[in-house]
Amino acid sequence: MDPARYTAAYFRELNPEAFAILKDAGSVEQLRVALTEWVHRAGIAATRDAEQVDAVTLARMRDCSQVLTSILRKRSDELAGFSVAQALFDMGQGTVRPDLAPGFYAELVYLFLGIPGQGPDTALDAIHLSPIVSSGRKAALERSAQLDGLASEVDRRIAKYACGLDAEAIARRRERRAWILQQLGGTEKDWHDWRWQVKHIVREVEQLERLVSLSTEQRAAVARARSSRLPFGVTPYYLSLMDQEPGNRDAAIRSQVLPPMEYVIAVSTVQDAADMDFMGEEDTSPVDLITRRYPAICILKPFNTCPQICVYCQRNWEIDDAMASGAFAGLDRIETAIQWIADHPTIHEVLVTGGDPLAMGDRAIENILKKLAAIPSVHRIRLGTRTLVTMPMRISKRLARILRRYREPGRREVSVVTHIQHPYEITPELVEAVNHFRSRGISVYNQLVYTFFVSRRFEAAALRRYLRLVGVDPYYTFNTKGKDETLAYRVPIARLVQEQQEEARLQPGLERTDEAVFNVPRQGKNYLKAREYRNLISILPNGNRLYEFFPWEKKIAESPQTHLAEDVSILDYLCRLSAVGEDPADYDTIWYYH
Repeated sequence: MDPARYTAAYFRELNPEAFAILKDAGSVEQLRVALTEWVHRAGIAATRDAEQVDAVTLARMRDCSQVLTSILRKRSDELAGFSVAQALFDMGQGTVRPDLAPGFYAELVYLFLGIPGQGPDTALDAIHLSPIVSSGRKAALERSAQLDGLASEVDRRIAKYACGLDAEAIARRRERRAWILQQLGGTEKDWHDWRWQVKHIVREVEQLERLVSLSTEQRAAVARARSSRLPFGVTPYYLSLMDQEPGNRDAAIRSQVLPPMEYVIAVSTVQDAADMDFMGEEDTSPVDLITRRYPAICILKPFNTCPQICVYCQRNWEIDDAMASGAFAGLDRIETAIQWIADHPTIHEVLVTGGDPLAMGDRAIENILKKLAAIPSVHRIRLGTRTLVTMPMRISKRLARILRRYREPGRREVSVVTHIQHPYEITPELVEAVNHFRSRGISVYNQLVYTFFVSRRFEAAALRRYLRLVGVDPYYTFNTKGKDETLAYRVPIARLVQEQQEEARLQPGLERTDEAVFNVPRQGKNYLKAREYRNLISILPNGNRLYEFFPWEKKIAESPQTHLAEDVSILDYLCRLSAVGEDPADYDTIWYYH
């Protein structure tokens, strides 16, 4: 893939009619008017020719027209601090703009192609359904044959991704486990003891590279993270999920815990850890250990650490280290927080998270559940945990019975929300842990964080398929938070929307029933399925889209505050995909998801 081809000259070559408008404009204001009229004419033509134009093309024309109209507004210039209209005018006048990156021109190329209904056809032509002209049983048979071809192609694409339940993966992990036990001086019995796993969390780079091969960059980044006192740790179990040699198969697993150097540098130079409070939780904490952002639910954080720290964790700024001493909030503070919940009977659901609350002992967990269950207004208790993935031996029958004790059908639900990131994390041990909960009536839900390392075509679809088969319900797919230090993990919003509409849509309902969301700082979840909650207002010089997000309460608040969020460049993202062996042409329609 050659990003250098995206220039003003390339725009002119592909969009001669639009370029003529830019060239003839006498001023920026005249250009705004002329392009608006051009958009209007295109809309009239689309309406006139609606019977000859397919629905997908009509939708593209509509969406691109709306986006260009939004971008041309003076208000958009003011909010963005940059004028696309001015850049277009300069392009028409032949003015050289060295500040404009190839990604900027790429966005304009596809946007202007889309308005008259041009641009790349669907990247999934091979699995598209074609029109059927017959009727009755003959039509049904033709349709069924097409659906067979469609489903077969989906199966083929999903099969590209290794699952931890594959026989080869199980054998590979068995060898890895034996090697790690030998190096750590443990036994098979030790391996299945979660407290042994905690005691042997790998923290230092010297020990880490004895247990798994690291690239030069990975080694340097972990070493610098430790010298900068950044939280880091990997359980022996999770290390066994990594292949001995790094590759695409285990990239998602390594990326969970092995920080990129850019991340380490960015975080280690932060003067005040609270500056990393991306979601502004300090402003939504009415009392210690409580976060409340929505009407009927609150978060309780009794334990401020985890067996291992995900690099892109929302709360890593609060955590000292993996399983750091002093992470337990203490009985008095927990009592005060729970009493606050009792004093607010409008709260019907409590999410117990942290940190990872299931990294506490059974007695502490039961004590908290017992107190929460004693509050009549609490109808649902959720526990947010990743121990099913990082340390599944923690999920014992005894722990599952404790949770079951406080489940009361018709009165109170108790459930678990976990974070399984990739099919390669799904193992027989995880399946057993899930089954301990499910067999006792405890539902298990999954929150996927949609990072670069799980964003290839049908990769998330593969995860959802296996989740359902092992008893985990897909719940949310989170766009990676727009934190500067986690740039290496971020994916354009357009890719997640594309995934939801082109890939997840091809799965049966129970496999695809999760919700794609963008966490807006200080506001909360913004549902990407609904365009009414966001507006694309600019394309920045570096090719990044600038969105204006509207808060969830926009229809019930007097003066709702909007939030500007700069996305990552689609062109840069496609170049990264190309570097890991993907064909960027397979993603061509990404430009038309706004």
